[in-house]
Amino acid sequence: MVVGSRDALDRHDVFQCLDSEDGSIVWQHSYPALGNLDYGNAPRATPLIDGEFVYTLGAFGHLCCLELESGIMMWQLNIAKEFSTPKMIWGHSGSPLLVDGKLILQPGGREASLVALDAETGDVVWKTPGNEASYSSLLLKTVGEEKQVIGYDAKSLGGWDVKTGKRLWTLIPPETGDFNVPTAVSLGDRLLVSSENNGTRVYHFNADGTLHSEPDHHNNDLRPDSHTPVVSGERLFGIWNELYGLDPGQKLKTVAAISDDSFAGYGSLIATDSRLLALNDDGELLLLDTATEAPRILSRLKLQENRVQVLTHPAIAGDAIYVRLGNNLVKLRLQ
Repeated sequence: MVVGSRDALDRHDVFQCLDSEDGSIVWQHSYPALGNLDYGNAPRATPLIDGEFVYTLGAFGHLCCLELESGIMMWQLNIAKEFSTPKMIWGHSGSPLLVDGKLILQPGGREASLVALDAETGDVVWKTPGNEASYSSLLLKTVGEEKQVIGYDAKSLGGWDVKTGKRLWTLIPPETGDFNVPTAVSLGDRLLVSSENNGTRVYHFNADGTLHSEPDHHNNDLRPDSHTPVVSGERLFGIWNELYGLDPGQKLKTVAAISDDSFAGYGSLIATDSRLLALNDDGELLLLDTATEAPRILSRLKLQENRVQVLTHPAIAGDAIYVRLGNNLVKLRLQ
């Protein structure tokens, strides 16, 4: 596994490859990354592993392609400097997206709002002008017969052509001021988006591949400012002071709501067709059954005694779940 962090003096990004069995360090790669951001300076973006390479992105824009086995750097690029991006209060947060040999990122520069790099060399394949970057990741979706990159920038939702980077459509929500942190969710042939000021909405695509300007359905109960909802079975689940269950088949109606202190703050969700695994910012892990009409909490486990705010999304690999608790990485066996 590959994990991003900072050094003891908070002056370097540090990426480590750890043995999944015992947590020992296989290799480590670090570089100077100076600055000061809200919520700390550690990398936000999830490392992207593809075959024999791993791509890492730090909060200050340092992008590296490393050999997965050895950690040897193949190429590097500071996207903040290369594409003249304005400073972001929370840093570069969107995870790299790999499509057809192209590494697609959102620097947020005036002339390079989105860029595609050759994954093998780091050379620019295309770049497209636009708005500053958002704090969410990009989504790959096939609309009709064409692939689109879909996501937020700082002011709007948009779709871009994978081959050329051309912006295909723009949707500006009616209410301004969203942080644009949650990632868009593919819902069959439609698109679901959530934000704190505009609620949760489902849109369909027009025949020409553009997004319809008005939502098909809208729900104002679920309004997450940083959490991305997930689909479990035929329902959508998300956290906003409570755990909400929405039914896309009933016009996005709220069909379940669980009031529990565990859902009072930030949380992240991992879903299967019948289960939800929820991790809250207090370090409590909950397993829920979503196959029943009213979701049930099946079990819960407090992972820490002394509170450290948990904002990192957990990861599942094989029969284990990995959770970041402050300076510690915890492995839990799934039964």
